[in-house]
Amino acid sequence: MTQNLERYHRQMLLPGIGEEGQKKLLASKVLVLGCGALGTVIANMLARAGVGHLVIVDRDFIEITNLQRQVLFDESDVENAIPKAEAAKMKIAKINSQVAVDAIVDDVNHTNIEQLAQGCDVIVDGVDNFETRFVANDAAVKLGIPYIYGGAVGTVGMTYAILPHTPNGDSPWEQAGVATPCLRCIFEQAPPPGMNPTCDTAGVLGPAVSIISNFQVTETIKVLTGNFAAVRDKLLSIDIWENDVRQLKVARAYDVGECECCKKRNFEFIDGKFASSTTTLCGRNAVQMTQKLSDGEKLNFDAIAKRLESHGKVKANKFMLQAHITDNGDAYELTLFTDGRAIVKGTKQPTVAKSIYAKYVGA
Repeated sequence: MTQNLERYHRQMLLPGIGEEGQKKLLASKVLVLGCGALGTVIANMLARAGVGHLVIVDRDFIEITNLQRQVLFDESDVENAIPKAEAAKMKIAKINSQVAVDAIVDDVNHTNIEQLAQGCDVIVDGVDNFETRFVANDAAVKLGIPYIYGGAVGTVGMTYAILPHTPNGDSPWEQAGVATPCLRCIFEQAPPPGMNPTCDTAGVLGPAVSIISNFQVTETIKVLTGNFAAVRDKLLSIDIWENDVRQLKVARAYDVGECECCKKRNFEFIDGKFASSTTTLCGRNAVQMTQKLSDGEKLNFDAIAKRLESHGKVKANKFMLQAHITDNGDAYELTLFTDGRAIVKGTKQPTVAKSIYAKYVGA
């Protein structure tokens, strides 16, 4: 046993992994979308398992309310206002120095998903909205990459492993006879606003998140080690509070349906048909706005900070600027990122967020 495999000894004792499987893990590249409650557990466990290259993408920074369930972060990260992806990279470097981590502080959307996914062996879902999930699902089907869906709110979580059908049917999972329906075969459209509970209305229990994300990690390891027959072919739903576990049979959804994505190969979400320039953030009472900048252009934080100092406390580093603003008696927290994104905390209304941005930053 070589020295670099010694730390994985207990994992290699498993018959489904062994030394060959461990070497496959070390040679693998995984895209982790989101580095919040789900994503921190996913990134942590994949790094400890020895997945050789992680690409972690998250648009947000760390707040005190994250620490209840986001396992890679601590109070110093909150104090220093570190972006989640960067903080995760620093923590993983201390956990397993054999793992390469690309930390990308950005929004995941139809304009960048294909570039992010290129060269990756699996896409793992750690996001909190269906628009981004459908974008990821489009990319998974278009590029022929397995996609591990997961979500949790309140005490309930769901997860499902997608092994997409490919045009030529020559993927290793298709050769093993275990291709699955895609996410849009099961959820044709995103739930209407207000129909589903969110972090705002239902809260979230940390153990529920951990259970779902560890199921996601396990399915990812199965895929990366070539154990396709062991991948669960059912949609798993767990209510940890009510001790309710259900596995929903969804395998026939591909055969009986006419899915726009994996049957017709019409990638509406990647094409931007349903793209939004504003997103209400789960559990944050905040709105994110995406401002398009010219190639190579970045926001000048020094100049903006000087303009905002008279309106309240301003803090800036090389990643972001954060300003506390009172407007017409209402308090807002404005966070700007170098790529032009902005998060306005203190409202769920995109029109209000756009107004605050225009007033204090400029159109």
